[in-house]
Amino acid sequence: MARSVPLLWVLLPGLAALEPLSVGLAIGVASALTGYLSHPRFYCNYVECCPRAGQRLNASALKAQLDNRLFGQHLAKDVVLKAVLGFSNNPSPKKPLMLSLHGWAGTGKNFLSQILAEQVHPAGLRSKFVHLFLATLHFPHHDQIKLYKEQLQNWIRGNVSACPSSVFIFDEMDKMHPGVIDAIKPFLDYYEEVDGVSYRKAIFIFLSNAGGDLINKAALDFWANGKRREDIQLKDLEPLLSVGVFNNKNSGLWRSSIIDRNLIDYFVPFLPLEQRHVKMCVRAEMAARGYAVDERIVQEVADEMTYFPKEQRIYSDKGCKTVQAKLDIHEDVVMRDTNARG
Repeated sequence: MARSVPLLWVLLPGLAALEPLSVGLAIGVASALTGYLSHPRFYCNYVECCPRAGQRLNASALKAQLDNRLFGQHLAKDVVLKAVLGFSNNPSPKKPLMLSLHGWAGTGKNFLSQILAEQVHPAGLRSKFVHLFLATLHFPHHDQIKLYKEQLQNWIRGNVSACPSSVFIFDEMDKMHPGVIDAIKPFLDYYEEVDGVSYRKAIFIFLSNAGGDLINKAALDFWANGKRREDIQLKDLEPLLSVGVFNNKNSGLWRSSIIDRNLIDYFVPFLPLEQRHVKMCVRAEMAARGYAVDERIVQEVADEMTYFPKEQRIYSDKGCKTVQAKLDIHEDVVMRDTNARG
């Protein structure tokens, strides 16, 4: 078996040939260097580290990201900002933060979860402390629910043990087999520890299209009654969502003990987007590609989207989900305009 080489001999290969006084001095220098290299402030500049205990989120940075990157979702912005900052500033939360985001595709659920992940762990979805689960990819077979539940518990237990502020995102909750997600219920409850591990600093996020119809109907009712979309409040939708999702057989939260035990801190509704919000998405996408923003192209892309109700064309039925693909069609014109201005 090969013998391991002491770190000091690696750092100072000529150490053995030095006089005793020189050896002592060299050992002191090497020890100091080793201590410096292993100090978290140095080490974590080059290797991703779990945030230190008590480290708080940057409130202004989170607000700026939500304001600049998430369009048309005043409810989601307000609820999530207050919930996340309150959780981060609490030195001793009683349970993990549990958010359930609901709404039709393209309204910003994935986008918001990415923003949150980036604020907790700068590498975002690339971070080893952020874990994304897709129902159709990770839990596809109904006859393996027992196995999935066991694997899920082991994965969460191991990762929270490594980093208490781990983030877990469960996408496609409306496609998850009922019962699977109940495996994480012990980790969400008001326990100081479960099998020697505390989960109170972790964040769990559900993303689901379930409840989208209820949200859209409420938004249309506000419009039909002459009320502004921005006047919709959380109290108008959250009770509908919690009951609707719990009783929805096509939802992974159907009759879930997580809802029954009131372990979801907030049901966050994502409202359907109007054309003005779609235009914001188009402008943001053009800017992200380095193009000059041409309002004529912005209008054309927005007009190509489909809206409901069919006659009034109030809300986009795909949100901003197809904006990138629609903009691709106009790529040549946009690039030519950008180069001409350039």
